[in-house]
Amino acid sequence: MSGFGAAGAPPAPSIDGWKHLRTGKVRDLYTNDSGEILLVASDRISAFDWVLPTTIPNKGAILTQLSLFWFELLADIVPSHIISDDVPASVADRAIVVQPLEMFAIECVARGYLTGSGLTEYTSNQAVCGNALPAGLLDGSQLPASIFTPATKAEIGDHDINIDFESAAKIVGADQAEELRDLTIRLYDTAADFSRSRGIILADTKFEFGINMAGEITLGDEALTPDSSRFWDAESFPERFANGLEPISMEKEIIRRALADAGYKGDGPPPQLDQSVWLETSKRYTSAYEVLTGQKFVPGERPITERIKRNLQGVMGL
Repeated sequence: MSGFGAAGAPPAPSIDGWKHLRTGKVRDLYTNDSGEILLVASDRISAFDWVLPTTIPNKGAILTQLSLFWFELLADIVPSHIISDDVPASVADRAIVVQPLEMFAIECVARGYLTGSGLTEYTSNQAVCGNALPAGLLDGSQLPASIFTPATKAEIGDHDINIDFESAAKIVGADQAEELRDLTIRLYDTAADFSRSRGIILADTKFEFGINMAGEITLGDEALTPDSSRFWDAESFPERFANGLEPISMEKEIIRRALADAGYKGDGPPPQLDQSVWLETSKRYTSAYEVLTGQKFVPGERPITERIKRNLQGVMGL
């Protein structure tokens, strides 16, 4: 059984001029006669490596537009796979045309705070993916420095596995593992500083890299969205942490918690959740976009790229 359940993946929409390649947990991939890739972000959402039965309004558009914002902001550090946001009208505001990449077979995760699977590992051996940490850290503790905690890429429905640097080097090669680690930490630190200036703590995030046709390491997939990152409200965090309370999240942690409260541990298809959980998730995704970019989210607004550049000029004071 796949991560979509017994029914399998939903049928991909037909798009003129594009041939469907595959359906992922969140994105549908197409190609054209030029070999370019059309990356379409759906409103699907996953948790515990399963695609959940309900969609999140406007989620695909938020993921796409926020990724474009970050790709532009971080362009001086690493090139992205973006070619254009000139896409068919049927997927306007939620799709981008990108370069085909030869993807590295690891996920590049950076952590600045201890939580999630990192906390679980720390509790057992006082380290995360081979990174030794001080004693006495708690859920939500800020780490002394950002750490690189790679993971394997699992098939849909299977669990990603956290690995240490040496294991990552065996998969991608020692030199490239070092470069991926350095890029991951540099991207995370830059994004974390920017996010903090906007009132958000970037607790951790995941990047995916590949090699483009010119042989360059390139940032692919998405970047720094509520799907791939933990965003916490910075203003309330110190008091809540001091009192042992969970941070106010601006991503899908509310869904993880609701599933856990229902007794679900990732074994088999997830249960249905109350509609209020989906609506609150949509609100949090929208809030993350608006706080980070400084602009109101407007579904369907185009052209995206020019608007992203204007947003950056505003928030960076350019």
